[in-house]
Amino acid sequence: MSTTTTSAGTGADERAPHGSPLHKLLSRPELGSVVGAVAVLVFFAFAADGFLRASSLSTVLYASSTIGIMAVPVALLMIGGEFDLSAGVMVTSSALISSMFSYQMTANVWVGVGVSLLVTLAIGAFNGFMLTRTKLPSFIITLGTFLMLTGMNLGFTKLVDGTVSTKTIGDMEGFPAAHAVFASTIGIGGVDFKVTILWWLGLVLLASWILLRTRTGNWIFAVGGNQEAARAVGVPVVRTKIGLYMGVAFGAWISGQHLLFSFDAVQSGEGVGNELIYIIAAVIGGCLITGGYGSAVGSAVGALLFGMVSKGIVFAEWNPDWFKFFLGAMLLLATLLNAWVRKRAEAAK
Repeated sequence: MSTTTTSAGTGADERAPHGSPLHKLLSRPELGSVVGAVAVLVFFAFAADGFLRASSLSTVLYASSTIGIMAVPVALLMIGGEFDLSAGVMVTSSALISSMFSYQMTANVWVGVGVSLLVTLAIGAFNGFMLTRTKLPSFIITLGTFLMLTGMNLGFTKLVDGTVSTKTIGDMEGFPAAHAVFASTIGIGGVDFKVTILWWLGLVLLASWILLRTRTGNWIFAVGGNQEAARAVGVPVVRTKIGLYMGVAFGAWISGQHLLFSFDAVQSGEGVGNELIYIIAAVIGGCLITGGYGSAVGSAVGALLFGMVSKGIVFAEWNPDWFKFFLGAMLLLATLLNAWVRKRAEAAK
């Protein structure tokens, strides 16, 4: 493992807890979310008939993956001490750019996919640059980006296509291949699984490797723990934060292409409010609002909890109006449990 940069004020590396096996377990950021996930799984196993069927679990995993693809980079950004309120509408922006560029230029859809990737990454770089340049809070910077993207999504779609939705691109060259990459279904043992599950797992593995096995992971924890102390010991704070925002943009690009190639067309008003769901998944997974603490695995478990609750309510045939209540309760309980685990771990040092 590379040399660890310690968080200012603690003198300890959040990535490598020391002590007894019990202490190491209590130090894991995702402990609370794992306990909660097991409890929710057991609860709906009894409350909802068929919840444990393979087809039902496939549905749960798909719902979780659509959140988890974004929750992973959002978690890394939160560990780095920042937020991105534009993440939800950026997904829609990515899909709109890909669709409209391909249709209007009469190009192979892969050209639109490539242009969308470049533009989406540029939006992420813009967020990071403005944050580090102006020193304004990320809440203000990304709220401004959120409002601009919301207006641009609607305005450009109406300007180019004359309606609030894009034209269908299902008959264009390259669409079948792009659909296979971003929106296909894979049959395993007679059960259909969406390819987004593989994208989700791949991002979790990649993010975990970055956090736990690379110098960049050191930098992320350091800037989230104490930015000025990190800069004093040579951590490239500006480059790290811009990279984290571009990571969120990359997740938005993947999610946007899935949205587009699943339905052939995109509604320009989609995505508003989803940024809060991504943040909730990361917080439930153990990320602290103050930064410097969390894990990619925890964000995946938080997304899984979201998927289990959203689909478990359907399988149990309950009124879906209660979903937001359960989501809020999970957020509060997970935050309290994470704070308790954190205090116990620090007391045992």
